[in-house]
Amino acid sequence: MQIYIDGEFYKEEDAKVSVFDHGLLYGDGVFEGIRIYSGRVFELDAHIDRLYASALALALDIPLSRTDLIEAMMETIRRNEILDGYVRLVVTRGKGDLGLNPNKCPKPTIFCIADGITLYPKEVYERGFKVVTLATRRNDPQAINPRIKSLNYLNNVLGALELRGCDVNEGLFLTTSGYVCECTADNFFLVKGRKLMTPHPALGALGGITRATVMRLADSMGLQVEEGFYTLYDVYNAEEAFLTGTAAEVGPVVEVDKRPIGAGVPGPVTKEIIARFHEFALSTGIPIYGTP
Repeated sequence: MQIYIDGEFYKEEDAKVSVFDHGLLYGDGVFEGIRIYSGRVFELDAHIDRLYASALALALDIPLSRTDLIEAMMETIRRNEILDGYVRLVVTRGKGDLGLNPNKCPKPTIFCIADGITLYPKEVYERGFKVVTLATRRNDPQAINPRIKSLNYLNNVLGALELRGCDVNEGLFLTTSGYVCECTADNFFLVKGRKLMTPHPALGALGGITRATVMRLADSMGLQVEEGFYTLYDVYNAEEAFLTGTAAEVGPVVEVDKRPIGAGVPGPVTKEIIARFHEFALSTGIPIYGTP
């Protein structure tokens, strides 16, 4: 495996960043997880837009132009000969001292990893995901805005820790006010009739790239797409539910808190969205190895 770090490529065992890097010491940095389908990068512009937006929110100057950053990522994929896989693109505050002051970090660090990824086995998608509500609440956007895709994922990790030993696949965060927000690594959707519902961005959910794609696909299906404020009552009484994420793609949810969602099996709207998403993912994207 070849890993890009600050303009150079290294073997995995030689790829290193400083122990004084503030991304490591304080989670001070941003990242993107990006999918590759059939030699194409999925929704590249949207991912790069979000990376730069997250960096801007942290007053973190990415030391490469957009064009050069994309080329560094593309070259990482090519050197690893990836046709279907996953890219982790990371920008940290860089090397500093043991204090918090970001001004003590003169140069941000950029690294890029291209590899495969499988979060859930195929049978989970066939039978549906089981989800449980988490005791940990989602970060309040007035404190740490979860829409910034930062390296500080401790809130998500604490949620994921609650799933240890549980016969479930994901955990559902509520806000401190009790509204449904998102899962530990995925956005969340409900279906009621011809209405597709997902938590409003003001609640602090990450602006997911797969989420946005699914919303466009749902609109083309004639569904009424709504961003709103929902409680667990709405979840339990939904006809269908599913989660979305770059790594997870689209996963049907058939149970929440031991309550069946709808008929307790993947529903027809969810199945159609999954089919349309796969068709879209395999037929779009920026070619990595030249024009296909």
